Amino acid sequence: MGKNGSLEETLAILSRNTKELEKFRSEMEVYLKHVEGRLRHATQGVGFVRFNPFPTGGGGGGNQSFAVAFIDENLSGVVLSTLYARDRVGVYGKPIEKGVSLFELTTEEKDAIEKAKQSLISRGKREA
Repeated sequence: MGKNGSLEETLAILSRNTKELEKFRSEMEVYLKHVEGRLRHATQGVGFVRFNPFPTGGGGGGNQSFAVAFIDENLSGVVLSTLYARDRVGVYGKPIEKGVSLFELTTEEKDAIEKAKQSLISRGKREA
């Protein structure tokens, strides 16, 4: 850069490089804001609970039934649960908005949501 050129040429090159870096920085700021917005709605907390829906032995479900919650940074998402019996399997899904559902939740579904919240806290995504 300055070996064979004049001081003015060197300053012009440095000025151009600085403008290119400023433009790149500006573009990266816009891009990162967009990515941050998208990540807030990505699944970031997962909670899983296995259980026996027939604790007295009627139905023989064992611990094959489960509830699993998937939530984003805003505590919105879905809780899925299955009820397993020897002769049938039921699958249920309930939406979650801000940590709660408009549908009645089972104890296991509530536990799965709480575990998902705790996984967010442990990853530093949310305050307790």
